[in-house]
Amino acid sequence: MPQFVVLLRGVNVGKGNRVPMAAFRSLLEAQGFSEVRTLLNSGNAVFRSAARSAAQHAKTIGARLEESLGVSVLVVVKPSAEFLIAVAENPFAFPEKDHSRLLVAFAQNDVAVHTLSALLPLLQPPERLHVASHAAYLYCANGILESKVGTALLGKRGREVTTRNWATVLKLKALLGQRPVPPN
Repeated sequence: MPQFVVLLRGVNVGKGNRVPMAAFRSLLEAQGFSEVRTLLNSGNAVFRSAARSAAQHAKTIGARLEESLGVSVLVVVKPSAEFLIAVAENPFAFPEKDHSRLLVAFAQNDVAVHTLSALLPLLQPPERLHVASHAAYLYCANGILESKVGTALLGKRGREVTTRNWATVLKLKALLGQRPVPPN
């Protein structure tokens, strides 16, 4: 059965858009998804589904979040193969201590990713931005909050994408390769 990664934009940041991960996991399981596992407290999950439409999964999950929890956020669902391509396309190699300074932007459709090229004029060296086929990669040398591109991604200009730092992306990649431990 195909495996998917689901990423929610802007949940559990500040007081708004609260999505407890136990409730998120239950919501996904109620949709018939199997082997559901969440990661961290920021709207990341991995699941399996016989249905193969990532776009339909995103719509369904978004509707259920609004119905069940009153939360309306961008939902991005990526098939595992596409997520792994995005990991492999990262052109930057940085030491682990800099993984939090590398943002990866994901969108439900790749057209939204490609529009991020419009942010190139905002770069302040030594920042770097690379837009690939399934994701965009932003290295914020001086930190995300000091970056005009980072601020744009987290604000209105990035409303069609959700970002994860490289450390989280690697944790999601590892989660894709693991089978859940059956309950006792």
